[in-house]
Amino acid sequence: MSDLLRMLPRLGLALAAVAAIVTAGGWAIGRPDVWHPAAVAASIGAALGCRAIPALVTYQFTVWVLVTVVLGMLYPAQCLSLGGLDLKNKHLLTAMIQLVMFGMGTQMTIAELKSVKNMSYPVFIGILLQFSVMPVVGWGIAKALGMPPEIAAGVVLIGACSSGLASNVMSYIAEANLPLSLALTAIGTVTAPVTTPFWMWLLAGKWTAIDVVGMMIDIIKIVIVPVGAALLHDWLRHAAPSRRRSVIAACLLPLAVALATWLAGLWSLPLTDAGEPTRPALLAIYAAGAVLVGIGYHALWQLWHGVERWMPAAAMFGILFVTLITIAKGRGQLMDLGVELFVASVLHNVVGLALGYAICKLSRVDERSSRTIAMEVGIQNGGMASGLANEMGKIDTVGLAAAVFIPWMNISGSLLANYWRCRGVQDDRCRT
Repeated sequence: MSDLLRMLPRLGLALAAVAAIVTAGGWAIGRPDVWHPAAVAASIGAALGCRAIPALVTYQFTVWVLVTVVLGMLYPAQCLSLGGLDLKNKHLLTAMIQLVMFGMGTQMTIAELKSVKNMSYPVFIGILLQFSVMPVVGWGIAKALGMPPEIAAGVVLIGACSSGLASNVMSYIAEANLPLSLALTAIGTVTAPVTTPFWMWLLAGKWTAIDVVGMMIDIIKIVIVPVGAALLHDWLRHAAPSRRRSVIAACLLPLAVALATWLAGLWSLPLTDAGEPTRPALLAIYAAGAVLVGIGYHALWQLWHGVERWMPAAAMFGILFVTLITIAKGRGQLMDLGVELFVASVLHNVVGLALGYAICKLSRVDERSSRTIAMEVGIQNGGMASGLANEMGKIDTVGLAAAVFIPWMNISGSLLANYWRCRGVQDDRCRT
């Protein structure tokens, strides 16, 4: 079995080569029944084969994203359901986005949030650029390309989101200031409930209906709750045993009492006219959920420390799933606007990276930190953008930009990170 696993990357390359030839031949003779499955096989083989070529290892996740693009475009109906399960169900997509955010949160620590005080100037520059340059650039590109309203709103949305795990990975590859990258991601995530709805209301309000307070609550649900749960686990992991037990008891006892009284019919949630919980009640439910997930994950971690190693993979799986569903649902729009969205993603990303780096140098930020801030500004949290589009009920329109931006940001970020790694900071020797 181990020998087969070692051979799998080379077998993947062979599959990709053969399937690519079949794809070209089938397309040339107009046989979609031949080239469609061959194209899927070629993309999967390429994703597996990346591990066989050292220079391509860092692009493996990007190629898996491209696999979802191929699947979603060629087999949209099959991607939207599995047996009797509706894969495009809004609640399922929300759960997947929360998985992505929780996986990202497990890579953060409370110590990183505290480290902000030691890097106040670069953190200020990074947050200022991230939440000013990218939304405005997105708005300008969407206006210049004359995109349909909800597609244009999606471009603004991706620019208004904070950075994500991908920017941290790129900073690591580039040998930049990784603590700064993690701190910027953490601060950007915490401030997103205010900054993202503000920019969407200001720049995209004419293109699609924006419920500012509702979007704040959605960000708390899909971002703050899972990240908060992960940070609760981080605190419990480092707390003294007596404090840990006290905090767990203090958290669980009120929840248990509330659940018991609710089940006994002694009280009920305040509801709106539509029968949904009021917004304060929703916030209380989300806070309770964060506590339960954080404590539950901590208990699992105590039983199996290895679970932490799987969380980045779980986050990546969530991104692949959401990207697949978004592509499949929005296939018709992509057939009409795919080129425009790709051009928008390239322009948005390149301008963000370039402006982030240039403004940092003009502001006398050191080289490593300038590279880090460029990554944080140019690479947004596509999972967060997809989640918000899903909560708006417009993942196949507002969410399309994120589906196109995610693979491109991974490609450009990997190229730039590897270039900076080879260039070094003080010399031109390539570090291997």
